[in-house]
Amino acid sequence: MSAADETPDMERHQNSVMRTPLNSVAVQRRSKNKSYRLSYRNRIGAASRLGLTPGLTARRLNTSRKAPKSNKITVTTEQLTLLVKTEWKLSYVTPLYRFRHTQLKIYSRQLSAFIAAEKQQGLAVDVEGTQNTFRVSFSLVLGMTESVDDAVTVHIQIHSKPLFAKQDEPQKPVWSGWLTCINGNPEYLRSLPKDFICLPLFCSSGAGGLTSLVKSWFQQSFDCCFGPLEISHTSLQWLMALWTNCQSESSIRQLKMIWTLPVEPQLQVTYTVDAEDAWELWSSVRKKNTAGEGEENSIDIEEVMSFMQGLKAHFFRHFRLDLSAGSLNEVSTALGSAKHSGMIKFSNSKYMITTLMLLTECALLKMPI
Repeated sequence: MSAADETPDMERHQNSVMRTPLNSVAVQRRSKNKSYRLSYRNRIGAASRLGLTPGLTARRLNTSRKAPKSNKITVTTEQLTLLVKTEWKLSYVTPLYRFRHTQLKIYSRQLSAFIAAEKQQGLAVDVEGTQNTFRVSFSLVLGMTESVDDAVTVHIQIHSKPLFAKQDEPQKPVWSGWLTCINGNPEYLRSLPKDFICLPLFCSSGAGGLTSLVKSWFQQSFDCCFGPLEISHTSLQWLMALWTNCQSESSIRQLKMIWTLPVEPQLQVTYTVDAEDAWELWSSVRKKNTAGEGEENSIDIEEVMSFMQGLKAHFFRHFRLDLSAGSLNEVSTALGSAKHSGMIKFSNSKYMITTLMLLTECALLKMPI
C-alpha cells in the first residue's frame, strides 16, 4: 500500500483565536512554539530528502511480527476493567508538544474548565440522560509498555450525574479515552526533539461532542493534530492470524468475518469458522519454527496470506462466491473484535498488548511526515 493510501485528510485544528484561554502559559507558549515545530519538521524533512525517514523508512506495515503470547500485564485490575469489554473508536495523534505526565491534575482542571467555557459559548455538549455539568480526570496506566522508549499510557474520563440524581449521588463516567504507544518504532521515537511526547494511538468511547472537545483541547494545548484511524484490509487479516494463533493457549471460540461484495444490491456475507477448524488451517500454513533457544517465534505475512487464501477457497467450494472480489469489514473472536471503520474491542486482556502493538504501528504510519 502506498503512502497516499495510508494517509487520509487530517482533522486540522483551526488557526482562529482561542475562544477559551487555558492559562497564561498556554497562550504564551503558542507564540514561541513555531520554532519547535519547525525544528521537528526540519529534522524529519532532512531525513526524508536523504531517503531515510526516521523510524518510518518503508511507510508500510512490517511483514513479520512476534507471535502473540499471554503477556503478564502489571496494570491494576481496576484499570484493566476500564480498557476491556468496551468498543473504542480509533484515531491517530501527532506528537504532543510539552505534554508532561507529572501535570495530569492540572490538565484535569484545564479540560474541565474548557468544556464549561465551551458550553457558555453555546456549544451543545449534552449527553443523553445526564446533567449538563462535567468533571474530568486524567490518570496514568502504568505497566502498559513494551519497550523502554514507549511513553506511559494516559487515561481520561469525563464524569457527570444522571439527570434525576439525588444531591449526594456521585458522578458517573460518561466518556472515556486513552492515548498510548506500545512498542513504537525506537528509531522514530528517539528522533523526536526532547519537548515532544509520542502517544500516537488515541482510543475514545462516548458522545461524539465530548470527543471533539477533548481533541480540540489537546490540539490547542499541545499543538498536535488528530486524524481518523481506519483498520486496513491487511491489518484485519493480521489480527485474524494473530488471534487464531492464540487458540492453543486460549480458545477463540470462533473466527467470524463480515465481508461486503460489490453486487447490486450490495451483498453482506457473514463467514463464521469453528475455532478448531480455524486452528487446523492455521497450523497447516505455519512454517516450521526456526526460532533458537531463548528467541521468540515470529509470524510472516506469507503465512497470513496463505491462511486467508485457505479460508476463501473453503468458502468458494461451498457457496461459489469469491470473497477476493469483496472487502473485509470486520473480524472477531473471543479475544476481541475489529472493524475497518476504526473500531476495536479487547475482550481478553492477556493478548491486548499484541493487538496494541499492531495498532500503534498503524497509527505511526498514518501520521503525515
